[in-house]
Amino acid sequence: MAQRGQRRPLALLGVGVVALAVSCLVAVAVGQADIGLREVWTVVTDRLGLSFLRVDALGLGGTQVSQIDAAVLWNLRLPRALTAIMVGGGLAMVGAVMQTLMRNPMADPYLLGISSGASLGAVLVIVAGFGGGMVAVSGGAFLGALGSFLLVLTIAQTSGVIRPDRAILAGVAVGAFFAACTSFVIVWIADPHKTLGVQFWLSGSLAGARHDSVLIALLALLPAAAICWWASRALNAFAFGADAAASLGVEVNKIRWLLLVGCSLLTGVLVSVSGAIGFIGLLVPHAVRFLVGADHRYLLPASVLVGGLFLLWVDVAARSVFAPRELPVGVVTALIGVPVFVWQLRRRQRAA
Repeated sequence: MAQRGQRRPLALLGVGVVALAVSCLVAVAVGQADIGLREVWTVVTDRLGLSFLRVDALGLGGTQVSQIDAAVLWNLRLPRALTAIMVGGGLAMVGAVMQTLMRNPMADPYLLGISSGASLGAVLVIVAGFGGGMVAVSGGAFLGALGSFLLVLTIAQTSGVIRPDRAILAGVAVGAFFAACTSFVIVWIADPHKTLGVQFWLSGSLAGARHDSVLIALLALLPAAAICWWASRALNAFAFGADAAASLGVEVNKIRWLLLVGCSLLTGVLVSVSGAIGFIGLLVPHAVRFLVGADHRYLLPASVLVGGLFLLWVDVAARSVFAPRELPVGVVTALIGVPVFVWQLRRRQRAA
């Protein structure tokens, strides 16, 4: 029975991997420039040194790609698609972990005020002129996220023990404080041109994603995902409460510290490359639980796949539906997420 019960989650994970790979290729082909899947495959295989997998090498006919189209695909669209996958997947995974750790179905990656701290750090760089460019903005956002996280932990812990209720309250207070500081900086210092750039970043955007964004997100996601998956059995125990987890031999405080630090640092990095993109970490884990169940061994990787797939297509819509204008991707996730959130909340009320 155990093996039979594992077949559905494993099959869904396999389908998710294939769907994500195909969607990435299709998403890279979508844009104002008329570029097909054959051209995308040719550019990717050439740049990765896999010329033997080109369409002409496989006997599927030849194709020519101009240098301009190749540069657009490799330097703009592909990094943006990969960044969307990692940001969406990382936020969904963190949301699943936070909901279990805090035993709160409304928890999300920004529960501990990280997005507000990151926003303040980015605004200081953009508006106050402390630096320029994507690297400087990302660095400022990460330092702001780290500062807010450390402040929350300082407030939330008692004798080295983190209490979920204190952590939530501390996160709300710290988030409100940093949000107020961000508004003050914008009003006091900003000029109209810088305000536009700040507002676009605060709304969440992948327009600035480049290869360095992919590398930064990947280096943060891989170790965090490994830690979370290693703790998946402990998270299964946490779902029944800290006391129940302790009775099953889980080192509650140690695991909670490890997961909170890992997830918060990952969230800080992801926010630093994309801005604050809401609702993914809140809603995707609930949808994934419906598909694969509550076992974190399957819930966490499935959340990464579904979150990445979701943000990838949301970003495609954000940059193509109103072309040549582009919407911040965070605006689109909010337009989708708020109605779904309200529906889910009403459904829970009726069930109660």
